[in-house]
Amino acid sequence: MLTIGEVIRWVLSTPVQFIIGRRFYTGSYKALRHGSANMDVLIALGTNAAYFYSVYTVIRAASSPDFEGTDFFETSAMLISFILLGKYLEVLAKGKTSEAIAKLMNLAPETAILLSLDEEGNVISEEEIDSRLIQKNDIIKIIPGAKVASDGFVLWGQSHINESMITGEARPVAKRKGDTVIGGTVNENGVLHIKATNVGSESALAQIVRLVESAQMAKAPVQKFADRISKYFVPLVIMLSFSTWLAWFLAGKLHGYPESWIPSSMDSFELALQFGISVMVIACPCALGLATPTAVMVGTGVGASLGVLIKGGQALEGAHKVNCIVFDKTGTLTVGKPVVVNTRLLKNMVLHEFYELVAATEVNSEHPLAKAIIEYAKKFREDEENPAWPEARDFVSITGHGVKAIVRSKEVIVGNKILMLENNIVIPVDAQDMLTETESMAQTGILVSIDGEVTGVLAISDPVKPGAQEVISILKSMNVRSIMVTGDNWGTASSIASQIGIETVVAEAKPEQKAEKVKELQAEGYAVAMVGDGINDSPALVAADVGMAIGAGTDIAIEAADIVLMKSNLEDVITAIHLSRKTFSRIRLNYIWALGYNILGIPIAAGALFPSTGFRLPPWIAGAAMAASSVSVVCCSLLLKNYERPKKLEKLEIGGIQIE
Repeated sequence: MLTIGEVIRWVLSTPVQFIIGRRFYTGSYKALRHGSANMDVLIALGTNAAYFYSVYTVIRAASSPDFEGTDFFETSAMLISFILLGKYLEVLAKGKTSEAIAKLMNLAPETAILLSLDEEGNVISEEEIDSRLIQKNDIIKIIPGAKVASDGFVLWGQSHINESMITGEARPVAKRKGDTVIGGTVNENGVLHIKATNVGSESALAQIVRLVESAQMAKAPVQKFADRISKYFVPLVIMLSFSTWLAWFLAGKLHGYPESWIPSSMDSFELALQFGISVMVIACPCALGLATPTAVMVGTGVGASLGVLIKGGQALEGAHKVNCIVFDKTGTLTVGKPVVVNTRLLKNMVLHEFYELVAATEVNSEHPLAKAIIEYAKKFREDEENPAWPEARDFVSITGHGVKAIVRSKEVIVGNKILMLENNIVIPVDAQDMLTETESMAQTGILVSIDGEVTGVLAISDPVKPGAQEVISILKSMNVRSIMVTGDNWGTASSIASQIGIETVVAEAKPEQKAEKVKELQAEGYAVAMVGDGINDSPALVAADVGMAIGAGTDIAIEAADIVLMKSNLEDVITAIHLSRKTFSRIRLNYIWALGYNILGIPIAAGALFPSTGFRLPPWIAGAAMAASSVSVVCCSLLLKNYERPKKLEKLEIGGIQIE
């Protein structure tokens, strides 16, 4: 009874089963050896059942004059083909999830122009070299439109550099002598000579690539949920599939259903076998296994392109639960360096001349406030980078009070109230009022007297970052509580907090007290994020559920932080939380889809609809459906690529420009 068709099918399906399908055998062997069962076990069982039953029918037909059997060689071959097709599509899609790394890798330029300088620093020669050959302290020339070849600082020239690909900062950043540049960014308009500092694997770009790579490999805790399900799922499916076969087989033998249900080409055993194999195949938990990693990969990639580096699944998972944020003040909510915010002249005098005298007096002082005054005075001398101030004679610095000197034969004293009174200088009522006003606004008031008379009052403060107030109110609308913890004094802290709308303030806190405050909040049941900018915030960054380091620039390797915000923009805190919430809802959607698909698919494959509608799912269609479920989960994750920051933030950017 053996036919040519059966022999040809046997010959064609054998290589598919054992050569192309070999990976399923090795996979299931390894899994079983470690005492667990995975998807490979299900596929190997399903295809082997079909294949070896078919071999049995062929041998039986060859040795019997009246045996009429049907073989299922096509079932095992098509199953393997569809599953591998699914795997292939899945790998293609997964490749897209790690595109972020590829884009980062491509930022580094192929070549660089190396300069040779003589003792005086004049260029002797220049040659084009492979950018991988750049060594520390090499001098590199960057022409307009070219990519910066390595991290370094500007020795000569000025230009604007577009750093958006590294930091996400949209506006080009002005660079002049002494400023740092990042490898991979694009020089816009001027020629620069830079000295290489970090090269090769130490460069900011290499560190970002490493960080994104390790983030994409790290498992999110929610992934353990899938692993746990898979562990019990596979044995359960094997039992279900066996029970399905047994139930249909016994029903057939005991005439539990009419003979007319059995297709003409089969007997009751074969029909039962088809149902059993379909159940085994459709229930593969591969979609479950893909639900988390694909979404985490896409989410971290999107974050990197927005200048928000999320260090893996755990950070993502932590950030989506955050309902309380602790902000450091200096450098996080404020700009981080003192700036002159107000000048009031009490005598008739040109502002330009007034600042000439003040700057000449202050130029020898090392105090941060003195530096702020000089920076401000430079604005009146736009022509020069390092202006030469008039000469100051008899310079005296009185620690904690101020400075005095003789400039252009006038005695200039710059300092606080105590210094003026010590020098018997009367402080007029106007000046007194302005001092009181500046102190109420958490600013530092500085008096300037020229030849024994108070001539002007300067107000200096560390200004609040543009958009800080809006960020706090957006966080409120996202049901996130904001708290400020700072080492600064109560007056300044509470004034800044009231400016931006933060109600809870902890001032005069040491680094370890910041960490204690975080732990207190956690004990109250909050999921706490800490946003800080510096070394002193490290203990709190580690203690928090999610540590966010802000304004890291090139210092990406901030060990303590789970999320690194490359720019100094506070709105990135919102982006980080919003993106992680979006990614997480995508992971949930993936799980619902993968589990729901199995819950729906298994009864249909087991023949639940067969008695009423005559509809059954042949094993190869079950295989195709299983592959489709995996591909759809990956595609669902890929939709995260279209992530856009909350609309409210787009308006903020415009606000930020206006404030400046």
